[in-house]
Amino acid sequence: MTRPRKDVKFQHRSGSNGRARRPSQSMSEFSENGSEPSSPTKNGSLAPSAPEPPQLSEYEKKRANFITRTVWTLAMIAGFFWVLGAGHIYIIIIVTAVQVISFKEVIAIANVPSKARSLRFTKSLNWYFLGTAMYFLYGESVIYYFKHILLVDRILLPLATHHRFISFMLYIIGFIFFVFSLQKGHYKFQFTQFAWTHMALFLIVGQAHFVINNIFEGFIWFILPVSMVITNDIFAYLCGITFGRTPLIQISPKKTWEGFLGAWFFTILWGIGLTHFLAQYKYFICPVNDLGANIYTSLECKPNPVFVAQDFALPFVPAGLPIPRTFNIMPVQFHVFILATFASLVAPFGGFFASGLKRTFKIKDFGDSIPGHGGMTDRMDCQFIMGSIAFFYYSSFIAVHHTTVGGVIELAVQGLTAEEQMEVVKILAKNLVNQDIISPKVVLNLCI
Repeated sequence: MTRPRKDVKFQHRSGSNGRARRPSQSMSEFSENGSEPSSPTKNGSLAPSAPEPPQLSEYEKKRANFITRTVWTLAMIAGFFWVLGAGHIYIIIIVTAVQVISFKEVIAIANVPSKARSLRFTKSLNWYFLGTAMYFLYGESVIYYFKHILLVDRILLPLATHHRFISFMLYIIGFIFFVFSLQKGHYKFQFTQFAWTHMALFLIVGQAHFVINNIFEGFIWFILPVSMVITNDIFAYLCGITFGRTPLIQISPKKTWEGFLGAWFFTILWGIGLTHFLAQYKYFICPVNDLGANIYTSLECKPNPVFVAQDFALPFVPAGLPIPRTFNIMPVQFHVFILATFASLVAPFGGFFASGLKRTFKIKDFGDSIPGHGGMTDRMDCQFIMGSIAFFYYSSFIAVHHTTVGGVIELAVQGLTAEEQMEVVKILAKNLVNQDIISPKVVLNLCI
């Protein structure tokens, strides 16, 4: 043990006369490893203190974050492909979880914990309105795509036919409860939370509803927009750091015009190649008529005409040039060009909106739901708006509108009386008898 030095002064032990106490012979200046200072104990001796963890350099921090981000990215990609093969219902569950987590993150940034604790029903109302919105939107989707099942079930029929009224009354109950919960001195906070909740419902839950509708219309209308946004994000970064010189928008200083336009080009190439691959499998292009289907059982349908290759002639091509004047291509590729343009030029503004929101509240990320990536909203800010664009574009320019069994049943159940429905059944039965599809005894039984 080293000899203690003399006349060591400890200010917290000095007396009123300003003279320093002489340390005892048992006191050591250093800890056992001889490198770390010790802490004084009650008897005046210095006890060994725990060594402080070494501070990581900026390079080591970035390296650790890169490794974490990469590991979680690969894990999410692997999970995504597994869920795609498992079936549509699992993707719907994933989308539901994403929208709930995103809603929670957006609500949290405008919350004041001290006021929320004093107002017991603030958080409860947020979750109540979320549940009501999801009941309405999910119900709309299920009724639209599976009305041929719901409208012939005795228990589900009232819920299906009165769904919108039930949803509206659920909202009214929450609205009345909110008014009753208003407390003097907290009006501004409560109304701010009310408005903030409705904004989150519109921007997150409402747009997630269209994403789920895309899944019902066919996996390709879900996979294509999602992958386009990811591709655009990757190549915007790569082109930006390689060629970027001209700033694009003040709210995101790192975005450049070169990255913006370069990502557009590569997103178009990705969309064309992916569509060519997915269009070969009915599992990806058929609308959902069986929620139990998976990649092994597949789906059966008559493909949408946009997936059938056709010959197209190039206009204004002079004769004699070594350029083919006609080419065989699926019409969906023209739509892919438009969707890629939306993914490159419009969807990024969802990210710009989220960046402005974070700067408003002076936060770096919406949360830490995904290690290395930040919050769920940080990854889904562009996905929600792109999902909405894809749904409305598909509904307007690609969807084939024709009479379905579900549509006929809906008209019969909601527009005809029981006697008129019976008359329709008899006429249909006679028609099937004339085609030798069913026995004439069926008609006789109906007439009895």
